Amino acid sequence: MSLVTLEKDITLSIAVSDRHKSALWYQEKLGFELVAHFDEAGWSELKTRTESVTLGLSEHLEPAKGTTVPVFGVKDISTARAALEAASVEFAGETEIIEGMVSTAMFYDLDGNMLMLAQDHTG
Repeated sequence: MSLVTLEKDITLSIAVSDRHKSALWYQEKLGFELVAHFDEAGWSELKTRTESVTLGLSEHLEPAKGTTVPVFGVKDISTARAALEAASVEFAGETEIIEGMVSTAMFYDLDGNMLMLAQDHTG
């Protein structure tokens, strides 16, 4: 049995230098559908052609090539984080909260690969 209960969808977060240009590229090249641009959060989401898989574009001044972060949805991020921390899972900083939108917590697997938990606050 797992320590946390994950939602049945996943978001793959990719760091990009211009979310709007990148969103167009993914639409034109791969047929993804724009869900929304969340400019206040520096985030855009696209629906991929794979059911329950979303692509999230995170805007950075100097994005590192080859970095994709799987984002796992949870109903209660505090409970999920506490369970993982109790099992010695290493987290990268505090849980970040964007009021009315999302709470996120970055953590690592055994090889140092970045993963993220996210609790949706949009209702």
